[in-house]
Amino acid sequence: MRKIGRMFTPVQSGQELTKAKGARSFFLMIASALTILAPATYANAQDLTDNTKYAAIVVDAQSGEVFYARRADSARYPASLTKIMTLYMVFDALAQGTLKPTDQITISARAASQAPVKVYLKAGDTIDVDTAMRLVALYSANDLAVALAEKVGGSEERFAAMMTIRAQDLGMTQTRFVNANGLPDARQLSSARDLAILARAVMRDYPQYYSYFNLPSQEFRGRTYVNHNPLRGMDGVDGMKTGFTNAAGYNLVASGVQNGHRLIAVMLGGSNKTQRREHVTALMNTGFDVINRRNRGEVITVAQNEFNRAMDVEAKLPDAPQPYTILADNGQPVSGGQNAPLTDAQLRETLEGSEQANATDVDVRRASSTVRAPDVVQTLNSTPTVAALKPAPKVTAKAAAAEVATKSETKAAKGKKATVVADAEKPSKGKKGKKNPKAVYSIQVGAFKDKSLASDWVKKMQSRFGEHLSNGTSQITKNDNGWYRTRFATLTKEEASAACKSISAKHLDCMVIKPDA
Repeated sequence: MRKIGRMFTPVQSGQELTKAKGARSFFLMIASALTILAPATYANAQDLTDNTKYAAIVVDAQSGEVFYARRADSARYPASLTKIMTLYMVFDALAQGTLKPTDQITISARAASQAPVKVYLKAGDTIDVDTAMRLVALYSANDLAVALAEKVGGSEERFAAMMTIRAQDLGMTQTRFVNANGLPDARQLSSARDLAILARAVMRDYPQYYSYFNLPSQEFRGRTYVNHNPLRGMDGVDGMKTGFTNAAGYNLVASGVQNGHRLIAVMLGGSNKTQRREHVTALMNTGFDVINRRNRGEVITVAQNEFNRAMDVEAKLPDAPQPYTILADNGQPVSGGQNAPLTDAQLRETLEGSEQANATDVDVRRASSTVRAPDVVQTLNSTPTVAALKPAPKVTAKAAAAEVATKSETKAAKGKKATVVADAEKPSKGKKGKKNPKAVYSIQVGAFKDKSLASDWVKKMQSRFGEHLSNGTSQITKNDNGWYRTRFATLTKEEASAACKSISAKHLDCMVIKPDA
Protein backbone atom coordinates (compact mmCIF):
# COMPACT_ATOMS: atom_id res chain seq x y z
CA MET A 1 0.00 0.00 0.00
CA ARG A 2 1.27 3.41 -0.93
CA LYS A 3 1.69 5.91 1.87
CA ILE A 4 1.34 9.64 2.05
CA GLY A 5 4.88 10.42 3.06
CA ARG A 6 6.52 13.48 4.57
CA MET A 7 7.13 15.69 1.54
CA PHE A 8 7.42 19.29 2.63
CA THR A 9 9.23 21.94 4.60
CA PRO A 10 7.66 22.07 8.08
CA VAL A 11 5.57 25.04 9.17
CA GLN A 12 7.46 27.25 11.57
CA SER A 13 6.13 27.19 15.11
CA GLY A 14 3.75 30.07 15.74
CA GLN A 15 3.40 30.92 12.06
CA GLU A 16 -0.03 32.31 11.14
CA LEU A 17 -1.60 31.23 7.87
CA THR A 18 -3.97 33.92 6.60
CA LYS A 19 -6.16 33.79 3.53
CA ALA A 20 -3.86 36.04 1.51
CA LYS A 21 -0.36 36.09 2.92
CA GLY A 22 -0.52 32.74 4.67
CA ALA A 23 -2.04 30.97 1.70
CA ARG A 24 1.02 31.88 -0.36
CA SER A 25 3.31 30.56 2.35
CA PHE A 26 1.34 27.33 2.38
CA PHE A 27 1.62 27.02 -1.38
CA LEU A 28 5.38 27.54 -1.26
CA MET A 29 5.60 24.73 1.29
CA ILE A 30 3.80 22.47 -1.17
CA ALA A 31 6.01 23.57 -4.05
CA SER A 32 9.06 22.81 -1.92
CA ALA A 33 7.64 19.40 -1.19
CA LEU A 34 7.18 18.63 -4.86
CA THR A 35 10.76 19.71 -5.60
CA ILE A 36 11.89 16.70 -3.60
CA LEU A 37 10.06 14.44 -6.03
CA ALA A 38 11.32 15.89 -9.31
CA PRO A 39 11.97 19.22 -11.03
CA ALA A 40 9.06 18.60 -13.40
CA THR A 41 6.57 18.33 -10.56
CA TYR A 42 7.88 21.56 -9.09
CA ALA A 43 7.23 23.25 -12.41
CA ASN A 44 3.70 21.85 -12.38
CA ALA A 45 3.18 23.28 -8.90
CA GLN A 46 4.42 26.71 -9.99
CA ASP A 47 2.06 26.61 -12.96
CA LEU A 48 -0.88 26.43 -10.58
CA THR A 49 -0.43 30.05 -9.48
CA ASP A 50 -0.78 31.18 -13.10
CA ASN A 51 -3.68 28.85 -13.91
CA THR A 52 -6.87 30.94 -13.67
CA LYS A 53 -8.99 27.79 -13.27
CA TYR A 54 -7.15 26.73 -10.12
CA ALA A 55 -8.83 26.89 -6.71
CA ALA A 56 -8.27 24.82 -3.59
CA ILE A 57 -9.06 24.44 0.09
CA VAL A 58 -8.01 22.12 2.92
CA VAL A 59 -10.36 21.74 5.89
CA ASP A 60 -10.34 19.88 9.20
CA ALA A 61 -13.55 17.84 8.91
CA GLN A 62 -14.36 17.92 12.62
CA SER A 63 -13.46 21.45 13.68
CA GLY A 64 -14.01 23.23 10.38
CA GLU A 65 -10.58 24.84 10.54
CA VAL A 66 -9.18 25.85 7.17
CA PHE A 67 -5.48 25.07 6.69
CA TYR A 68 -5.25 26.41 3.17
CA ALA A 69 -7.52 28.35 0.83
CA ARG A 70 -6.71 29.83 -2.55
CA ARG A 71 -9.53 31.29 -4.66
CA ALA A 72 -11.77 29.11 -2.51
CA ASP A 73 -14.85 31.27 -3.08
CA SER A 74 -14.39 31.92 -6.79
CA ALA A 75 -16.87 30.51 -9.29
CA ARG A 76 -15.69 27.29 -10.90
CA TYR A 77 -17.19 24.47 -12.96
CA PRO A 78 -17.66 21.42 -10.69
CA ALA A 79 -17.79 18.88 -13.57
CA SER A 80 -18.43 15.38 -12.16
CA LEU A 81 -18.07 16.61 -8.57
CA THR A 82 -21.72 17.51 -9.20
CA LYS A 83 -22.48 13.83 -8.63
CA ILE A 84 -21.61 14.16 -4.93
CA MET A 85 -24.64 16.45 -4.64
CA THR A 86 -26.73 14.12 -6.79
CA LEU A 87 -25.95 11.25 -4.46
CA TYR A 88 -26.54 13.40 -1.38
CA MET A 89 -30.06 14.05 -2.71
CA VAL A 90 -30.56 10.32 -3.23
CA PHE A 91 -29.39 9.71 0.34
CA ASP A 92 -31.96 12.27 1.48
CA ALA A 93 -34.71 10.40 -0.38
CA LEU A 94 -33.63 7.11 1.20
CA ALA A 95 -33.68 8.75 4.63
CA GLN A 96 -37.17 10.16 4.09
CA GLY A 97 -38.55 6.81 2.98
CA THR A 98 -39.53 7.95 -0.52
CA LEU A 99 -36.91 5.67 -2.06
CA LYS A 100 -35.49 2.23 -1.28
CA PRO A 101 -32.11 0.79 -2.31
CA THR A 102 -33.95 -2.13 -3.95
CA ASP A 103 -36.27 0.07 -6.03
CA GLN A 104 -35.89 -0.39 -9.76
CA ILE A 105 -35.08 2.52 -12.08
CA THR A 106 -36.25 2.39 -15.69
CA ILE A 107 -33.75 4.13 -17.94
CA SER A 108 -35.28 6.95 -19.98
CA ALA A 109 -34.26 7.98 -23.47
CA ARG A 110 -32.77 11.15 -21.97
CA ALA A 111 -30.62 9.18 -19.52
CA ALA A 112 -29.52 6.72 -22.20
CA SER A 113 -28.45 9.57 -24.49
CA GLN A 114 -25.94 11.09 -22.04
CA ALA A 115 -22.33 11.43 -23.12
CA PRO A 116 -19.69 9.11 -21.64
CA VAL A 117 -18.53 8.15 -19.09
CA LYS A 118 -21.53 5.82 -18.79
CA VAL A 119 -22.58 2.17 -18.53
CA TYR A 120 -24.49 2.26 -21.84
CA LEU A 121 -27.89 1.08 -20.65
CA LYS A 122 -30.63 1.44 -23.26
CA ALA A 123 -33.97 3.18 -22.83
CA GLY A 124 -36.28 0.76 -21.07
CA ASP A 125 -33.49 -1.12 -19.27
CA THR A 126 -33.68 -1.31 -15.48
CA ILE A 127 -31.20 -1.08 -12.62
CA ASP A 128 -31.69 -1.03 -8.87
CA VAL A 129 -31.05 2.16 -6.91
CA ASP A 130 -28.18 0.73 -4.86
CA THR A 131 -26.18 -0.44 -7.86
CA ALA A 132 -26.81 2.86 -9.62
CA MET A 133 -25.51 4.78 -6.60
CA ARG A 134 -22.34 2.68 -6.53
CA LEU A 135 -21.64 3.17 -10.21
CA VAL A 136 -22.20 6.92 -9.97
CA ALA A 137 -19.92 7.19 -6.92
CA LEU A 138 -16.99 5.10 -8.13
CA TYR A 139 -17.30 5.13 -11.92
CA SER A 140 -19.00 8.52 -12.43
CA ALA A 141 -21.66 7.13 -14.77
CA ASN A 142 -23.40 10.07 -16.44
CA ASP A 143 -26.40 8.07 -17.62
CA LEU A 144 -27.10 6.69 -14.15
CA ALA A 145 -26.78 10.12 -12.52
CA VAL A 146 -29.61 11.34 -14.76
CA ALA A 147 -31.61 8.17 -14.12
CA LEU A 148 -31.35 8.69 -10.35
CA ALA A 149 -32.32 12.34 -10.77
CA GLU A 150 -35.43 11.40 -12.71
CA LYS A 151 -36.33 8.74 -10.16
CA VAL A 152 -36.12 11.18 -7.24
CA GLY A 153 -37.22 14.45 -8.83
CA GLY A 154 -39.52 13.35 -11.63
CA SER A 155 -37.33 15.13 -14.16
CA GLU A 156 -33.68 16.15 -14.28
CA GLU A 157 -34.67 19.82 -14.50
CA ARG A 158 -36.78 19.62 -11.35
CA PHE A 159 -34.12 17.58 -9.58
CA ALA A 160 -31.47 20.19 -10.41
CA ALA A 161 -33.66 22.87 -8.83
CA MET A 162 -33.99 20.68 -5.75
CA MET A 163 -30.20 20.27 -5.70
CA THR A 164 -29.67 24.02 -5.81
CA ILE A 165 -32.05 24.76 -2.96
CA ARG A 166 -30.64 21.90 -0.86
CA ALA A 167 -27.13 23.20 -1.51
CA GLN A 168 -28.20 26.60 -0.24
CA ASP A 169 -29.63 24.93 2.86
CA LEU A 170 -26.20 23.42 3.48
CA GLY A 171 -24.52 26.83 3.16
CA MET A 172 -23.18 26.41 -0.38
CA THR A 173 -23.63 30.06 -1.31
CA GLN A 174 -21.75 30.03 -4.63
CA THR A 175 -23.47 26.97 -6.10
CA ARG A 176 -26.10 26.50 -8.81
CA PHE A 177 -26.98 23.19 -10.47
CA VAL A 178 -28.78 22.76 -13.78
CA ASN A 179 -28.00 19.08 -14.39
CA ALA A 180 -27.29 15.98 -12.33
CA ASN A 181 -24.04 14.73 -13.83
CA GLY A 182 -21.84 17.80 -14.34
CA LEU A 183 -21.63 17.67 -18.12
CA PRO A 184 -20.73 21.10 -19.53
CA ASP A 185 -23.20 23.91 -18.90
CA ALA A 186 -21.99 27.46 -18.25
CA ARG A 187 -24.79 28.02 -15.72
CA GLN A 188 -23.60 25.20 -13.45
CA LEU A 189 -21.16 26.66 -10.92
CA SER A 190 -19.72 25.98 -7.50
CA SER A 191 -16.58 26.79 -5.50
CA ALA A 192 -13.87 24.92 -3.64
CA ARG A 193 -15.32 26.02 -0.30
CA ASP A 194 -18.84 24.94 -1.25
CA LEU A 195 -17.61 21.52 -2.33
CA ALA A 196 -15.78 21.11 0.98
CA ILE A 197 -19.06 21.97 2.73
CA LEU A 198 -20.80 19.29 0.67
CA ALA A 199 -18.18 16.64 1.35
CA ARG A 200 -18.38 17.39 5.05
CA ALA A 201 -22.19 17.16 4.96
CA VAL A 202 -22.04 13.71 3.35
CA MET A 203 -19.75 12.47 6.13
CA ARG A 204 -21.89 14.03 8.84
CA ASP A 205 -25.34 13.12 7.55
CA TYR A 206 -24.76 9.83 5.75
CA PRO A 207 -21.59 8.14 7.03
CA GLN A 208 -23.13 4.77 6.15
CA TYR A 209 -22.97 5.68 2.46
CA TYR A 210 -19.64 7.51 2.43
CA SER A 211 -17.77 4.28 1.65
CA TYR A 212 -19.48 4.12 -1.76
CA PHE A 213 -16.97 6.75 -2.87
CA ASN A 214 -14.09 4.44 -1.99
CA LEU A 215 -15.36 1.17 -3.42
CA PRO A 216 -12.57 -0.32 -5.56
CA SER A 217 -14.92 -1.64 -8.23
CA GLN A 218 -18.44 -2.77 -9.03
CA GLU A 219 -19.63 -5.71 -11.09
CA PHE A 220 -22.59 -5.06 -13.36
CA ARG A 221 -23.89 -7.16 -16.24
CA GLY A 222 -20.67 -9.10 -16.60
CA ARG A 223 -18.35 -6.11 -16.57
CA THR A 224 -16.12 -4.71 -13.82
CA TYR A 225 -16.20 -0.93 -13.37
CA VAL A 226 -13.13 0.49 -11.58
CA ASN A 227 -12.91 3.50 -9.24
CA HIS A 228 -11.42 6.64 -10.83
CA ASN A 229 -9.97 8.22 -7.65
CA PRO A 230 -6.17 8.46 -8.11
CA LEU A 231 -5.55 8.70 -4.35
CA ARG A 232 -7.22 5.38 -3.55
CA GLY A 233 -4.84 2.97 -1.84
CA MET A 234 -2.82 5.67 -0.11
CA ASP A 235 -2.60 5.24 3.63
CA GLY A 236 -5.47 7.06 5.32
CA VAL A 237 -7.25 8.27 2.16
CA ASP A 238 -10.75 6.79 1.92
CA GLY A 239 -12.69 8.87 -0.69
CA MET A 240 -14.17 10.90 -2.49
CA LYS A 241 -14.57 11.93 -6.18
CA THR A 242 -12.86 13.13 -9.35
CA GLY A 243 -14.17 15.39 -12.09
CA PHE A 244 -13.01 16.64 -15.47
CA THR A 245 -14.22 18.69 -18.41
CA ASN A 246 -12.16 20.86 -20.73
CA ALA A 247 -13.68 23.99 -19.22
CA ALA A 248 -13.30 22.83 -15.61
CA GLY A 249 -9.90 21.20 -15.74
CA TYR A 250 -8.97 18.32 -13.46
CA ASN A 251 -10.95 18.43 -10.21
CA LEU A 252 -10.72 16.31 -7.08
CA VAL A 253 -12.34 16.13 -3.66
CA ALA A 254 -10.42 13.85 -1.32
CA SER A 255 -10.62 12.95 2.34
CA GLY A 256 -8.37 11.03 4.67
CA VAL A 257 -7.64 10.38 8.31
CA GLN A 258 -4.38 10.11 10.26
CA ASN A 259 -4.03 9.71 14.02
CA GLY A 260 -7.72 10.34 14.58
CA HIS A 261 -7.90 13.55 12.53
CA ARG A 262 -9.83 13.78 9.26
CA LEU A 263 -9.04 16.29 6.52
CA ILE A 264 -10.95 17.27 3.40
CA ALA A 265 -9.04 18.64 0.40
CA VAL A 266 -10.59 20.16 -2.71
CA MET A 267 -8.65 21.05 -5.83
CA LEU A 268 -10.27 22.52 -8.94
CA GLY A 269 -8.82 23.38 -12.32
CA GLY A 270 -5.74 21.19 -12.50
CA SER A 271 -3.90 21.00 -15.82
CA ASN A 272 -3.43 17.23 -15.88
CA LYS A 273 -3.99 14.08 -13.83
CA THR A 274 -0.45 13.95 -12.47
CA GLN A 275 -0.55 17.52 -11.22
CA ARG A 276 -3.92 16.89 -9.60
CA ARG A 277 -2.76 13.76 -7.79
CA GLU A 278 0.54 15.22 -6.56
CA HIS A 279 -0.92 18.56 -5.51
CA VAL A 280 -3.80 17.10 -3.50
CA THR A 281 -1.38 14.67 -1.87
CA ALA A 282 0.83 17.59 -0.85
CA LEU A 283 -2.15 19.59 0.40
CA MET A 284 -3.24 16.77 2.67
CA ASN A 285 0.28 16.02 3.86
CA THR A 286 0.81 19.62 4.87
CA GLY A 287 -2.46 19.71 6.77
CA PHE A 288 -1.63 16.53 8.62
CA ASP A 289 1.81 17.92 9.46
CA VAL A 290 0.22 20.96 11.11
CA ILE A 291 -2.00 18.67 13.19
CA ASN A 292 0.86 16.37 14.16
CA ARG A 293 3.11 19.25 15.22
CA ARG A 294 0.32 20.73 17.29
CA ASN A 295 -0.07 17.36 18.99
CA ARG A 296 3.60 17.63 19.94
CA GLY A 297 2.91 20.95 21.64
CA GLU A 298 3.87 23.45 18.97
CA VAL A 299 1.69 26.54 18.64
CA ILE A 300 0.48 26.85 15.05
CA THR A 301 -2.47 29.16 14.39
CA VAL A 302 -4.49 29.15 11.21
CA ALA A 303 -6.56 32.32 10.90
CA GLN A 304 -9.65 30.85 9.28
CA ASN A 305 -12.62 28.66 10.03
CA GLU A 306 -14.93 27.02 7.56
CA PHE A 307 -18.18 27.08 9.52
CA ASN A 308 -17.21 28.83 12.77
CA ARG A 309 -18.40 25.74 14.61
CA ALA A 310 -17.54 22.11 15.09
CA MET A 311 -19.44 19.41 13.27
CA ASP A 312 -20.30 15.87 14.30
CA VAL A 313 -18.08 14.13 11.74
CA GLU A 314 -16.44 10.92 12.85
CA ALA A 315 -12.76 10.52 12.07
CA LYS A 316 -13.30 6.82 11.41
CA LEU A 317 -16.17 6.33 8.98
CA PRO A 318 -17.68 2.92 8.11
CA ASP A 319 -15.62 1.04 5.55
CA ALA A 320 -18.66 -0.75 4.14
CA PRO A 321 -22.15 0.47 3.24
CA GLN A 322 -24.76 0.22 5.98
CA PRO A 323 -28.57 0.53 5.80
CA TYR A 324 -30.01 3.89 6.79
CA THR A 325 -31.35 3.86 10.37
CA ILE A 326 -30.26 7.21 11.78
CA LEU A 327 -33.46 8.86 12.95
CA ALA A 328 -34.51 10.63 16.11
CA ASP A 329 -37.35 9.51 18.39
CA ASN A 330 -39.84 11.66 16.49
CA GLY A 331 -39.23 9.67 13.32
CA GLN A 332 -37.39 12.50 11.59
CA PRO A 333 -33.90 12.01 10.13
CA VAL A 334 -31.29 13.49 12.43
CA SER A 335 -29.42 15.52 9.84
CA GLY A 336 -29.75 14.91 6.14
CA GLY A 337 -33.48 14.30 6.16
CA GLN A 338 -34.41 17.33 8.21
CA ASN A 339 -34.62 19.50 5.13
CA ALA A 340 -38.19 20.23 4.14
CA PRO A 341 -39.04 18.94 0.65
CA LEU A 342 -39.67 21.78 -1.75
CA THR A 343 -42.91 23.45 -2.76
CA ASP A 344 -43.78 23.87 -6.41
CA ALA A 345 -43.38 27.63 -5.99
CA GLN A 346 -39.82 27.24 -4.71
CA LEU A 347 -38.92 24.90 -7.55
CA ARG A 348 -40.56 27.15 -10.14
CA GLU A 349 -38.64 30.17 -8.90
CA THR A 350 -35.35 28.27 -9.03
CA LEU A 351 -36.06 26.88 -12.48
CA GLU A 352 -36.93 30.33 -13.80
CA GLY A 353 -33.69 31.65 -12.33
CA SER A 354 -31.77 28.94 -14.17
CA GLU A 355 -33.44 29.83 -17.46
CA GLN A 356 -32.56 33.50 -17.03
CA ALA A 357 -28.93 32.79 -16.16
CA ASN A 358 -26.26 33.78 -18.64
CA ALA A 359 -25.58 30.76 -20.84
CA THR A 360 -22.19 32.00 -22.01
CA ASP A 361 -18.85 30.98 -20.55
CA VAL A 362 -18.03 32.59 -17.22
CA ASP A 363 -14.84 34.42 -16.38
CA VAL A 364 -13.27 31.97 -13.99
CA ARG A 365 -10.74 34.60 -12.95
CA ARG A 366 -13.42 36.70 -11.29
CA ALA A 367 -13.41 36.27 -7.52
CA SER A 368 -16.70 36.11 -5.65
CA SER A 369 -17.88 39.25 -3.87
CA THR A 370 -18.77 37.21 -0.81
CA VAL A 371 -15.29 36.10 0.22
CA ARG A 372 -15.28 35.43 3.92
CA ALA A 373 -13.00 37.46 6.16
CA PRO A 374 -10.49 35.34 8.03
CA ASP A 375 -11.26 34.65 11.66
CA VAL A 376 -8.82 33.47 14.29
CA VAL A 377 -9.61 29.87 15.14
CA GLN A 378 -10.65 29.23 18.70
CA THR A 379 -11.60 26.18 20.71
CA LEU A 380 -14.96 24.93 19.47
CA ASN A 381 -17.68 23.23 21.45
CA SER A 382 -18.75 19.74 20.47
CA THR A 383 -22.12 19.17 18.84
CA PRO A 384 -25.10 17.57 20.65
CA THR A 385 -25.33 13.81 20.95
CA VAL A 386 -27.61 12.10 18.44
CA ALA A 387 -30.91 10.92 19.90
CA ALA A 388 -32.15 7.33 19.98
CA LEU A 389 -32.76 5.75 16.60
CA LYS A 390 -35.68 4.15 14.79
CA PRO A 391 -36.66 3.48 11.14
CA ALA A 392 -37.90 6.20 8.82
CA PRO A 393 -41.65 6.66 8.29
CA LYS A 394 -43.19 6.12 4.87
CA VAL A 395 -43.71 9.40 3.04
CA THR A 396 -45.69 9.70 -0.20
CA ALA A 397 -44.15 11.50 -3.13
CA LYS A 398 -46.91 14.11 -3.21
CA ALA A 399 -46.64 14.76 0.50
CA ALA A 400 -42.89 15.17 0.12
CA ALA A 401 -43.40 17.70 -2.66
CA ALA A 402 -45.92 19.57 -0.51
CA GLU A 403 -43.84 19.52 2.67
CA VAL A 404 -43.88 23.23 3.46
CA ALA A 405 -45.48 26.38 2.08
CA THR A 406 -43.15 29.33 1.88
CA LYS A 407 -43.71 32.39 3.99
CA SER A 408 -44.38 34.43 0.88
CA GLU A 409 -47.20 32.08 -0.10
CA THR A 410 -48.67 32.18 3.37
CA LYS A 411 -48.55 35.97 3.43
CA ALA A 412 -50.11 36.14 -0.02
CA ALA A 413 -52.97 33.97 1.15
CA LYS A 414 -53.51 35.81 4.42
CA GLY A 415 -56.50 38.12 4.60
CA LYS A 416 -58.00 37.12 1.25
CA LYS A 417 -61.65 36.11 1.21
CA ALA A 418 -62.18 32.41 0.66
CA THR A 419 -64.60 31.95 -2.23
CA VAL A 420 -64.35 28.24 -2.96
CA VAL A 421 -64.23 25.40 -0.48
CA ALA A 422 -62.00 22.63 -1.78
CA ASP A 423 -63.90 19.36 -2.08
CA ALA A 424 -60.86 17.11 -2.21
CA GLU A 425 -60.70 16.70 1.53
CA LYS A 426 -63.51 16.02 3.97
CA PRO A 427 -63.12 18.06 7.16
CA SER A 428 -61.98 16.02 10.13
CA LYS A 429 -64.54 15.81 12.87
CA GLY A 430 -62.13 15.91 15.77
CA LYS A 431 -63.28 14.55 19.11
CA LYS A 432 -67.00 14.06 19.55
CA GLY A 433 -68.73 15.91 22.32
CA LYS A 434 -70.17 19.27 23.24
CA LYS A 435 -68.63 22.13 21.29
CA ASN A 436 -66.32 24.37 23.30
CA PRO A 437 -67.58 27.99 22.98
CA LYS A 438 -63.97 29.18 23.21
CA ALA A 439 -62.91 27.07 20.23
CA VAL A 440 -63.08 29.93 17.76
CA TYR A 441 -59.42 30.13 16.73
CA SER A 442 -57.77 28.63 13.66
CA ILE A 443 -54.24 28.05 12.46
CA GLN A 444 -52.98 28.23 8.90
CA VAL A 445 -50.24 25.76 8.06
CA GLY A 446 -49.77 26.28 4.34
CA ALA A 447 -50.97 27.71 1.05
CA PHE A 448 -50.73 25.96 -2.30
CA LYS A 449 -51.67 26.59 -5.92
CA ASP A 450 -52.48 22.89 -6.33
CA LYS A 451 -55.52 21.56 -4.47
CA SER A 452 -54.21 17.99 -4.27
CA LEU A 453 -50.98 19.20 -2.68
CA ALA A 454 -53.02 21.11 -0.10
CA SER A 455 -55.06 17.98 0.63
CA ASP A 456 -51.96 15.84 1.04
CA TRP A 457 -50.43 18.46 3.33
CA VAL A 458 -53.48 18.41 5.63
CA LYS A 459 -53.14 14.64 5.98
CA LYS A 460 -49.43 14.92 6.67
CA MET A 461 -49.96 17.58 9.33
CA GLN A 462 -52.68 15.49 10.99
CA SER A 463 -50.36 12.50 11.06
CA ARG A 464 -47.36 14.44 12.30
CA PHE A 465 -49.02 16.81 14.79
CA GLY A 466 -52.21 14.93 15.67
CA GLU A 467 -51.55 15.44 19.37
CA HIS A 468 -52.13 19.18 18.94
CA LEU A 469 -54.72 19.04 16.16
CA SER A 470 -57.08 16.34 17.45
CA ASN A 471 -59.71 18.93 18.47
CA GLY A 472 -59.37 20.87 15.23
CA THR A 473 -61.38 20.66 12.02
CA SER A 474 -59.33 20.65 8.83
CA GLN A 475 -60.28 23.16 6.16
CA ILE A 476 -59.04 23.78 2.63
CA THR A 477 -60.31 27.02 1.14
CA LYS A 478 -59.46 28.90 -2.04
CA ASN A 479 -59.01 32.66 -1.89
CA ASP A 480 -59.43 35.28 -4.59
CA ASN A 481 -55.79 34.93 -5.69
CA GLY A 482 -56.13 31.21 -6.35
CA TRP A 483 -54.29 29.98 -3.25
CA TYR A 484 -55.62 26.88 -1.47
CA ARG A 485 -55.19 27.63 2.22
CA THR A 486 -54.76 24.72 4.63
CA ARG A 487 -56.16 25.46 8.07
CA PHE A 488 -57.31 23.77 11.26
CA ALA A 489 -60.30 25.48 12.87
CA THR A 490 -62.39 25.07 16.07
CA LEU A 491 -59.37 25.42 18.34
CA THR A 492 -59.11 27.40 21.53
CA LYS A 493 -56.57 30.19 21.74
CA GLU A 494 -54.33 27.98 23.89
CA GLU A 495 -54.63 25.00 21.51
CA ALA A 496 -53.86 27.17 18.49
CA SER A 497 -50.81 28.71 20.16
CA ALA A 498 -49.50 25.32 21.32
CA ALA A 499 -50.01 23.79 17.87
CA CYS A 500 -48.16 26.61 16.11
CA LYS A 501 -45.35 26.45 18.64
CA SER A 502 -44.87 22.74 17.98
CA ILE A 503 -45.12 23.13 14.20
CA SER A 504 -42.77 26.12 14.09
CA ALA A 505 -40.23 24.18 16.16
CA LYS A 506 -39.89 21.86 13.16
CA HIS A 507 -39.08 24.87 10.94
CA LEU A 508 -42.50 24.76 9.30
CA ASP A 509 -44.81 27.72 8.78
CA CYS A 510 -47.79 28.20 11.09
CA MET A 511 -49.98 31.25 11.69
CA VAL A 512 -52.65 31.69 14.39
CA ILE A 513 -55.88 33.09 12.94
CA LYS A 514 -58.03 35.08 15.37
CA PRO A 515 -61.86 34.91 15.29
CA ASP A 516 -63.41 36.80 12.35
CA ALA A 517 -59.96 37.46 10.86
